Amino acid sequence: MDAAVLIAAQSGRALAQAARRAGLRPYVADLFGDDDTCALAESCRVMPGRFGRGMVAGSVLESLDALAAEAGGTLGVILGSGFEDDPGLITEIGRRYRLIGTSGEAVGVLKDPFALADLCGRLGLPHPAVSAGPVADPSRWLMKAVGGSGGGHIRQATADVPEPGHYLQARVGGLPYAVNVLAGAGTVRVLAVTAQGCAPSPGQPFRYGSAVAFAPGEEHPLPPALVAAVSEAAERIARATGLVGLASVDFLSDGSRWWLTEVNPRPGATLDLLDRRSVPLLAAHMEACLGGGAAMSIGASPVDAAAGAICYARTDHAPVPAVAWPDHVRDRPAAGSTVRRDAPLCTVFATGADGESARAALASRMERLRIALNENTKDEEAPV
Repeated sequence: MDAAVLIAAQSGRALAQAARRAGLRPYVADLFGDDDTCALAESCRVMPGRFGRGMVAGSVLESLDALAAEAGGTLGVILGSGFEDDPGLITEIGRRYRLIGTSGEAVGVLKDPFALADLCGRLGLPHPAVSAGPVADPSRWLMKAVGGSGGGHIRQATADVPEPGHYLQARVGGLPYAVNVLAGAGTVRVLAVTAQGCAPSPGQPFRYGSAVAFAPGEEHPLPPALVAAVSEAAERIARATGLVGLASVDFLSDGSRWWLTEVNPRPGATLDLLDRRSVPLLAAHMEACLGGGAAMSIGASPVDAAAGAICYARTDHAPVPAVAWPDHVRDRPAAGSTVRRDAPLCTVFATGADGESARAALASRMERLRIALNENTKDEEAPV
């Protein structure tokens, strides 16, 4: 294909890597400017902002304009995480460039907790109650940021009304999972139902940590009927809202019941795990968004399982040492840069014959990395 594409995200490396696999030339704007991101990109610009806190609109638009001028013509722009709290910015980006993804209007519905709850009610999908307060017993509620991503914004409610820009969601039981889909023009393909894991830190007990995509032949930890039900729910959500391209639907399940909690209307943290099919997923994403999706193909499933985790710094790295990063370490910070404690340091990837062996390989690689970076390894990473 060899065409240029603009990418903007909190971290653009996974999208840049997927773009290269699809034969595209990525021009990337993100918050980190990691070594491997810049190596993959035709050009890379670092924007101001904090991971998990949204994007600075003016900087995003300025960066995209500069990259577009360098490229001299692009297919459009693909957005990753960081835009969910500002659908108006997505709409403005779509005015300037061809948006290869879900519209700002649709994102506004999907990331409005009350609109999503109403939609789930109309479709008959289980969803935790949401409230703007006051509530009788805050201990039964979580407080979440409207449009938040990455789980770092979620914490136990301590008052009967949420802080400005937040809402309350009723606590339900179960473990976190996600239905990963490719949607386009009335066609919705389920790519995988992945298991999620938290990497809690002080003040961020539900911070996203890791995920595993299971091998096609192994038994899923959830019953087949439940997997089928949540997969159908994701398809119905996509058709009802105009969700297009790669996306995911988060849910909690105790093994017998499930509750839809959030929709992520863009390629997500599991892209590395999923982009191992015979058809590059970003090529399929572009076909779904631009070609109508009628003929979109996702190719054969990977033959094995895969797991990935964000390695959050356990100490300040100021500066980051020069490291001979192994291939399974991604989002590699530049030597001499600064990574503060509890900030994302890098991501780690592993495969295995099944989910359990992929998890074990991931844990071993995380431990070796911690040792190489002289980090305290007493506290184990939260399991997937």
